[in-house]
Amino acid sequence: QPAQDVYKRQVEQFQAAQPKATPLARKMALDFGLDLGQIKGSGIFGKITKEDILAVGQPRASQEAEEVAPKAAPLAEGVEVKPMSAMRKAIAKGMTNSYLTAPTFTLNYDIDMTNLMALRKQLIDPIMDKTGLKVTFTDLIGLAVVKTLTKPEHEYLNASLINDAKDIELHRFVNLGIAVGLDEGLIVPVVHGADQMNLSEFVVASKELIKKAQTGKLKAAEMSGSTFSITNLGMFGTKSFNPIINQPNSAILGVCATVQTPTAVDGQITIRPIMQLCLTIDHRIVDGMNGAKFMVDLKHILENPMELLI
Repeated sequence: QPAQDVYKRQVEQFQAAQPKATPLARKMALDFGLDLGQIKGSGIFGKITKEDILAVGQPRASQEAEEVAPKAAPLAEGVEVKPMSAMRKAIAKGMTNSYLTAPTFTLNYDIDMTNLMALRKQLIDPIMDKTGLKVTFTDLIGLAVVKTLTKPEHEYLNASLINDAKDIELHRFVNLGIAVGLDEGLIVPVVHGADQMNLSEFVVASKELIKKAQTGKLKAAEMSGSTFSITNLGMFGTKSFNPIINQPNSAILGVCATVQTPTAVDGQITIRPIMQLCLTIDHRIVDGMNGAKFMVDLKHILENPMELLI
């Protein structure tokens, strides 16, 4: 009997002894590291199919990855792991970018709130009659910031860096961002065209945006385009803090609590309501002297607030 006939018969016997399987199932078994002889086929005449492979195995690469990947240590008693919400992730990304990108410094100024408190008291009823809304110190401070920013000498406080920080974009308008704290995180609605508003208009615009923010109804356009931002933590008794700039603004103003404080007035010690303002500035755009001049002018308006109505 010729040798080639013997070899052919041996090959046919070997193939006949092999489990019947589809070509895809054979490839998957190889990838999964499975022995076809140990798998029962569900196809025609007992042929092994893709579904049979999936029912008993997983890719060898996945097995190896599980063996190599370290298993997470069990949590200590009383520890809970909570995934970040989408809003929290966005805040974290924005704040990290701002903190690591902009070299900043903060200027702190004490403001005597005596006259501003008296003015607000006089304005509460007239503003309520006209708008149906209650004027707040945030409204008055916000409008004072806007009026100060419109002075040509403070244009760099109302600017942004563009083109990979190679150019400075100066804004001939003021879109004021007002930070609003929610349980889910911080959001900054923007009063567009604030420099064109009187006090009543500003009160209406800011209150409407804040209400939308609190009810989750803000549109994307109402959260973008700010040229300067303010953040108020005074209602929580905060006396001083270093706010992080809301990029791409060049500065942000932190508003603190008003505290009854012994103060020297005309050589005499008296108790005055003192509020601290904290201005954080991007040093790439604004130097300390320019920031200080801005704060001096803002302090003047807040301590002589009738200028807000002129």
